Amino acid sequence: MKAIVFDNGLKLDKNYPKPTPQKGEALIRVTLAGICNTDYEITKGYMGYKGILGHEFVGVVEEVNGEDKSLVGKRVVAEISYGCNDPDCEWCAKKNYRHCPNRHTLGIWRKDGCFAEYMTMPVNVLFEVPDNVTDEQAVFVEPLAAACEITEQLHIEPMQKVVVLGDGKLGLTTALTLNSQNLDVLLIGKHQNKLDIAKAQGVKTQLLETFTPQKIYDVVVEATGTASGFETSMSLTKPRGTLVLKSTVASGKELNLAPIVIDEITVLGSRCGQFPPALRLLKNKRIDFTPFISGIYSIDDAIEAFEANKSKESIKILIKM
Repeated sequence: MKAIVFDNGLKLDKNYPKPTPQKGEALIRVTLAGICNTDYEITKGYMGYKGILGHEFVGVVEEVNGEDKSLVGKRVVAEISYGCNDPDCEWCAKKNYRHCPNRHTLGIWRKDGCFAEYMTMPVNVLFEVPDNVTDEQAVFVEPLAAACEITEQLHIEPMQKVVVLGDGKLGLTTALTLNSQNLDVLLIGKHQNKLDIAKAQGVKTQLLETFTPQKIYDVVVEATGTASGFETSMSLTKPRGTLVLKSTVASGKELNLAPIVIDEITVLGSRCGQFPPALRLLKNKRIDFTPFISGIYSIDDAIEAFEANKSKESIKILIKM
């Protein structure tokens, strides 16, 4: 089968072995996949991963190695991590596989990813896609679930003010998600064309260059992934407010964390999320990801797709299998 493999370099392998589902796994024919910034970071050495890339996808189950065959022929998406399922594992008992110490993470850690014609995943992390949700919408379930995670971790009251900092894929998705939950959200970013995507779906927006920071926000979501963005976030969070870190700030720059103590700010790390709430948002047409799609490439043009993903003008590049 064809697969996009990273091993000290990115390449399209046209003869990669087709996987065989183990007990409890499904064989999935991938139809559409999305390139994430994490995929790009892996090509620069992140996690030391080697293998098939990709963790955002939609596909069709062709085979199940197990008694329950109900998903055969169904379109599915998959949570990106699965655990050890040891009876003594507290995380697997809660189905919170992303924190299992012995987890596998699709296309990131110990598990070949979805940038291939076929892949396997355990049946217990698969979710059927509603009939009225297109592949082009379903491929966004993983980042949408990550945005939904915020309100699973944190109760945000209807009258509280929320600001999202950053208008990349993550910031846009987060702002649209919180807005779909009828919260008072303001999205701050540097690119008017990206802000307009959120504005068209009812989100309040403002360019960073015209924005005056004030400590008036109950909840601040940092989605820039930069040290300067983290510093700006602290300057927006009101005393005893909550600063949600939705992106990984990997800068070596020194940060003045005194405001966190002085203003008694709660810092909340937020990563992956559960898929059912995200699928409901798509089924009920609460969010439209069509404007996010900057290009759809064939798997044969995968290298070109990764180059297109580097462009600051691109929001989401998809790969069609």
